[in-house]
Amino acid sequence: MKRNQFWAALSKVLAVMTVMLIMASAGAQAAGKYKVLHRFTGGSDGSGANAGVVLDSTGNLYTATVQGGAYGNGAVAELRPNSEGGWTETVIYSFTGGTDGGTPNATPIFDAAGNLYSTTNLGGVYGYGTVFMLTPNSGGTWSETVLYSFAGGTDGALPTSGLIFDTAGNLYGTTTKGGRGNCPEYSSATGCGTVYELMPNSGGGWSESVLYAFAGGKDGGYPDWGNLVFDGAGNLYGTTRDHGLLGCADRVGCGTLFELTPNSGGGWTEHVLHRFNQKDGGDADGTLIFDAAGTLYGTTLTGGRYNAGTVFTLTLGSGGKWAERVIHAFTGSRDGGYPYAGVIFDAAGALTGTTSSGLFYNSYGTVYKLTPESGGGWKESVLHAFKGGKDGQQPCDDVVFDANGNLYDTTSGGGNGGTVFEITR
Repeated sequence: MKRNQFWAALSKVLAVMTVMLIMASAGAQAAGKYKVLHRFTGGSDGSGANAGVVLDSTGNLYTATVQGGAYGNGAVAELRPNSEGGWTETVIYSFTGGTDGGTPNATPIFDAAGNLYSTTNLGGVYGYGTVFMLTPNSGGTWSETVLYSFAGGTDGALPTSGLIFDTAGNLYGTTTKGGRGNCPEYSSATGCGTVYELMPNSGGGWSESVLYAFAGGKDGGYPDWGNLVFDGAGNLYGTTRDHGLLGCADRVGCGTLFELTPNSGGGWTEHVLHRFNQKDGGDADGTLIFDAAGTLYGTTLTGGRYNAGTVFTLTLGSGGKWAERVIHAFTGSRDGGYPYAGVIFDAAGALTGTTSSGLFYNSYGTVYKLTPESGGGWKESVLHAFKGGKDGQQPCDDVVFDANGNLYDTTSGGGNGGTVFEITR
């Protein structure tokens, strides 16, 4: 699904080759100490690291691969630093593609007890994906528990995004399909996607409830890779890849940024805060973040001045309306293009993210930084431009920093089945 979307975006941007060649020198190269920690072989150790990484309390890294593992249906892997100065990879779970799930795309998250949670895009009892938990055993192995299998109807189908917890321990996520509406694109599953909640039952097990089902009109459709995010008042925010302004770039629209507000009597109400119009972005895939002032930051896969994606802000004005501003439009050249991942702040207040590709000088993606300038703008610098092969290519998920300011992420390609990499300060 992701790769098809990338090539569709690539074909659009070829129409503006001349403009991008003029802008080819826009992304200045910045120093960064880049190191590949693990190259997936494409076999039993995993293949296709679409997910990012999460760190445990001792500095070990965990990620998921969409393929590979013992059964070829994806795996969850752990990387531990070893005494030789390298890292040792261990597959802690291989998906069979049956009732336990298959094709995990999302970065796992930890609970306070050290259990890992995430989703699979396929598999489960009905074949439409799962929410699962991995529990560490005393002997160093892990056990999987499927918390929920999506039935492919009103409850949702084909989750690609990851999960977040609320303060009570409930889980929240999105499904790309299922729910309601007539959205036939991208798969045979019906519906335009959902926002769901999983609540632990007192007697064991979990119960799912759909907080909102997208209709595929002005409200948006197809929430994809980006995770949900809470504000301080308990409202949820996220993005949809398509719909919104119908006919904006094609017949299904350019996507939306939405808020879900809990009602006093139960239920949730959706508010569309912004509908992308292609000039200001399109196909919003990355996870949103807030700054201390309540401004939202995010990315779009396509759109912007060069149709190679954007980094944007959304700010609440005094009149209660939200205003979007593009702070960087990717050229698709040296500065990269087509960011699937969102951005995060570093300790100095700069934004860091990845692009999945670029053209001419760099077709394999970048790690970039946007630094706020005193005059109010943002300056982009490239921390690493991927070369393909052993170096890795096409990062797809959010970067993460450790306590020392070192950066970690994955690439979906390169090596033989993707990589896990580090950029040290």
